[in-house]
Amino acid sequence: MPLRDLLLALGVVIIWGLNFVAIKWGVDEVSPYMLTALRYIGCVLPAIFFVRRPAVSWSLLLAYGMSVGVLQFSFLFSAIGMGMPAGLASLVMQMQVFFTMGLAALFLGERPTPLRLTGAAIALLGLLTIGTEHLGGAVLVPLLMTLVASLFWAMSNIVTKRAGKVDMFAFVIWGSLIPPLPMLALALLLEGPGAVTSLVSISPQALFSVLFIAYGSTLLGYGGWAILLGRHPAGLVAPFALLVPVVGFAAAFVLLGEAVSPLELAGSVLIFAGLMLNVFGPRLLARLRPA
Repeated sequence: MPLRDLLLALGVVIIWGLNFVAIKWGVDEVSPYMLTALRYIGCVLPAIFFVRRPAVSWSLLLAYGMSVGVLQFSFLFSAIGMGMPAGLASLVMQMQVFFTMGLAALFLGERPTPLRLTGAAIALLGLLTIGTEHLGGAVLVPLLMTLVASLFWAMSNIVTKRAGKVDMFAFVIWGSLIPPLPMLALALLLEGPGAVTSLVSISPQALFSVLFIAYGSTLLGYGGWAILLGRHPAGLVAPFALLVPVVGFAAAFVLLGEAVSPLELAGSVLIFAGLMLNVFGPRLLARLRPA
């Protein structure tokens, strides 16, 4: 991978890791549903006027927008708003790797190898370890909500797979047309007019959060990721996502003062080990076989 692409990959990782801190700043002042709506309004405007619609059906765009926008981010933003630590959220969201593996087996006929199943089992053990830290505690429900968010992320991956080889940047932009109206409706229904009127007194920090989530995390992040996937094999690009929780934990510690308990650390190490085995295990096994 050329140096420019390596720097682009690291830039995307840093943006996505910092995104969890930005979400925390945002939900401190803005309704999670309103924040999700603003995220996608920012994604659509003004890009929709300059990016041609990808060659996919509206039903696929609807499925993508609903799974990744309405469902994934409403659960994730709500979980962080309810107390889910930003650093831990950045790691738990990576469980989407294993949910994607299961859904691909169910709907696409892709059978996971024993090695990948072992990685999934190790990661599940790590998640259960973290869960025992919060049994009966205030963070258990947000933890489960974050896990549900990762499931909907996996569903959006299957929808993207169904779309085939299309301009993924355009797919993200046009799929972003779907979430704003449902999220605005949910904000008004569940939180009343205050969800909208509170935006009048939004602080500079929360405004930065909205802009960073919309333009940084989504447009720059997903746009850069699409460029990398267009230039290099997915197997070379995908492992960089493992660095997102590393940046997420570090950013949450420095900017939010979040600490990690010994049990959370142990569970996080297990999840990360499961992810590493899932991504690098098959490649390592293939190299060892000839020997």
